[in-house]
Amino acid sequence: MKNRVVITGMGAVTPIGNDAKTFWQNCREGKSGIDYIKGFDTTDFKVKIAAEVKDFNPENYMDKKEAKRMDKFNQFAMAAAKEAVEDSGLNLDEVNKYRFGVLVGSGIGGLGTIQAECQKLLEKGPSRVSPLFIPMAISNMASGSIAIKYGARGLCTSVVTACASGTNAIGDAFRALQNGIADVMIAGGAEASITPLGVAGFTSITALNTNNDIERASIPFDKERNGFVIGEGAGIIIMETLEHALARGARIYCEMVGYGSTGDAYHMTQPDPEGQGATRSMQLAIEESGVAVEDISYINAHGTSTYYNDKLETLAIKNVFGEQAYKVPISSTKSMVGHSLGASGAIEAVVCINAIKDSYLPPTIGYKVPDEECDLDYIPNVGRTADVEYTLSNSFGFGGHNATIMFKKWKEQ
Repeated sequence: MKNRVVITGMGAVTPIGNDAKTFWQNCREGKSGIDYIKGFDTTDFKVKIAAEVKDFNPENYMDKKEAKRMDKFNQFAMAAAKEAVEDSGLNLDEVNKYRFGVLVGSGIGGLGTIQAECQKLLEKGPSRVSPLFIPMAISNMASGSIAIKYGARGLCTSVVTACASGTNAIGDAFRALQNGIADVMIAGGAEASITPLGVAGFTSITALNTNNDIERASIPFDKERNGFVIGEGAGIIIMETLEHALARGARIYCEMVGYGSTGDAYHMTQPDPEGQGATRSMQLAIEESGVAVEDISYINAHGTSTYYNDKLETLAIKNVFGEQAYKVPISSTKSMVGHSLGASGAIEAVVCINAIKDSYLPPTIGYKVPDEECDLDYIPNVGRTADVEYTLSNSFGFGGHNATIMFKKWKEQ
C-alpha cells in the first residue's frame, strides 16, 4: 500500500512578495507585480516589461560569501527553502538524513551567470572565465545547495521540463514519498531568466507580449492576449509521508492525492492542437485521486496569456470535465506574477495549498474582453470565498511536457 503524502511547509519568492504569506495576501487582493524592467537597460529591446522580484537581498537568507557563489535562481531557491523548512517546524537533528531528499526543478538554471561569463570570454579571453561558472550555471545546483545546507542525504535530483519543471519536481517527490524512498522531501522550482539574453530569446520566438502596457500585458483567457510576461522567483514546499508528519506532531496544510505527467509528442513550442497531452495529464491526476470531476473545487490554470496555450488548455479542461467545465472555478495567477517558467508550477502549488487553507480562490486580473473560445469561469478580476476541497494545478512546457498535481483538504480518514 502506498504512503499518503502531506504538505507541512511553504516558502516563496515572487514578484508580489518575498515570502509565502505576503505573496498569498497580495494574490488574494489581485495585485500585479508587472512593471518596467529595472534589471537592465531595455532601450534596444522590443519588450520592456517583466515581473521582477523586488527588494530581494540574498544576505537576509545566507552569508555574503555564499550568496556570491550562487546564481540568482539558486539564491531564490535557497530563500524559499529556508522559509519552508522553518515553516514546517522540522527538527533537523531528529530527521533521518538518509531518508530526507531534495527535488527542485529549473527550466533554464543560471542564465544570468551564463551571459556574464560569455561576455568575459569574448571581451577578456578564456582565462578570465570564473572557476565558479559551471557550478553556478547548472540547473541542478538549487537541489544540491539546499541538500548541503540542510544535510539531506537521500534522493537529491532535479527536473528540467521547461515550464513544467516545478510541477514535475513536486510530482516526482510525491512518487518518492508514496513508494517509501524518502520520509521528507524539499520540492519545488526556481528561475531567474529576466536577463538581456532571456528576454531577447523569448522575444525572438514571439512568445512574449510586446505592447508594454503593464495593465494589458499578462491577460490570460482575454481575447486581446498576445503573449506572456516573463517572471522570476521560487516556490518550495515541504512534503512528508503522513506517518512521518503525524509522528512528529506536524501541522498539516493539506494532502497531495494525484499526479499526472504526459508528453504531446507534437512540436517544440506549440501544444497539441487537440489538447490531448494536457487532457491526459489531468485525467491521470484525477484518476489517481479517486474523485469525480464534480468534486474538484478549483483549477489553477497554466494560463500563460498566449493565444494557443489558453485556447487549448480551455479545450483540455472541457475534454476532461464535460459540462462540469462551466461550473468549476479557474484562475491564472500568472496574470499577477507573470510566467516564471520552471518556477511557475511550484509557486502555483503554494497558491493551491493556501486556497485550501483559507477557503479562498484568487482572481485572474486584467480580464476585460471575453473570448468565445475561452468561455469558462476564470474568476475575473476579483477573488471569491469558497469551500475548497480539491485543487488541481496545470503546467505545460516547451517540448510538449504536461504536468498536473492535485491537493486535498486535510482529513485523517
